[in-house]
Amino acid sequence: MKRTRFGSRDRLSRDAAELQRLAMGLTNAGGKLEDAYWEKQLAEIVDGLLKNGAEDEINTALDRLFEANPRAHDELADMVESRAESQCLEHAGQLYDILLFAVPVLAWSRFSIAACSLPKAIRQALSVQLGAHVFAADAQLALADFMFSPDQLPRSFCDTQTLTRQLGEAALAGQHLAVDSTQMAETNRFLSDLRYLIGAVAVPQGSALFRWNEKDGNKDDALQAWLKQGSPNLEPLLTGCAWQALLPDAYHAACRDADRQSRAYSVQASIAFLHATLGLLPADVRAVIGPCYDRRMEEYRVGLGPKNSDDTYHGIVWPLLGAEDEATDAAGEIEAALRASGVQEIRFLDHHFPMEFCDDCSAPLFPNSEGELVHAELPEQAVETSQHLH
Repeated sequence: MKRTRFGSRDRLSRDAAELQRLAMGLTNAGGKLEDAYWEKQLAEIVDGLLKNGAEDEINTALDRLFEANPRAHDELADMVESRAESQCLEHAGQLYDILLFAVPVLAWSRFSIAACSLPKAIRQALSVQLGAHVFAADAQLALADFMFSPDQLPRSFCDTQTLTRQLGEAALAGQHLAVDSTQMAETNRFLSDLRYLIGAVAVPQGSALFRWNEKDGNKDDALQAWLKQGSPNLEPLLTGCAWQALLPDAYHAACRDADRQSRAYSVQASIAFLHATLGLLPADVRAVIGPCYDRRMEEYRVGLGPKNSDDTYHGIVWPLLGAEDEATDAAGEIEAALRASGVQEIRFLDHHFPMEFCDDCSAPLFPNSEGELVHAELPEQAVETSQHLH
């Protein structure tokens, strides 16, 4: 996925330099035909680098372009994401388009949010509902038999391409993909977090992929049908959680949309958590919002506490995503989410806070009403739980 990058000064390899050249050519193209010329060449070199595991060459080119030519950076990032999440495979003498997809779920809980294997019956039910409401009529599906946390998703473009191929082959074989959960990374515990189902869809080359690609389909109807018919099958996996399913989509697009939606959701979850844990009504909460900087503005942090004291009980991290920067009205979005959750007392600080974390537990520090960064601490009588939101 597209990320904020700061470039290295190492010498460019031949492949990284060629990626830059082609991406800049695509950026400067004057029409669709020229676009196709540059895209074909760029796709071929990206495919070769992904196949050979040359992640460093790709990242070096992206780093340099981020500083030198942001438009070319985005063109290259789009191409790398596309080639990592899609392939063309042959099966029984026919060519099939393969697309990796993600099914995001927002969840929060005072307890642990599961990242776990999918029982066969649930996996089969989810596959049926996805096929009926999200994907096109000719689609064949395969799901990985695991509900992933963000920490357990593929770590690189090369890993993503490998998973695309494995799931695509499984879809064409009419199977699902067994995942070795013993090799999974540990899941960090947060009060509010994301979970993902990952799968691949296979369709005859050139055919519609999604229900909304067909003449009588659209995204809104697909989402509503999925929420009504499909998402209840997730209930057994999310015991003890409040949760909200999102629209399944192409892998990188779904993950980016989930990251955006998770920010406002974390605000709602935090206010609900304070009410459930402490009986603190939203109208009695004070929110203090401050921007945090590294080499640039990276995120807002929101300290939450009672209006009648200076204590900070809880905190929210609202990261800037993609092309967002200081000019983006993220503060307005945070305020809107807080007010929608019932918070009325909201204070904005003009400080340039550093990205500070607790030396003992590594939790982020949050602004208080005195303009200081402090550790969020629940009162002693509160049930022990996570001290900050993801």
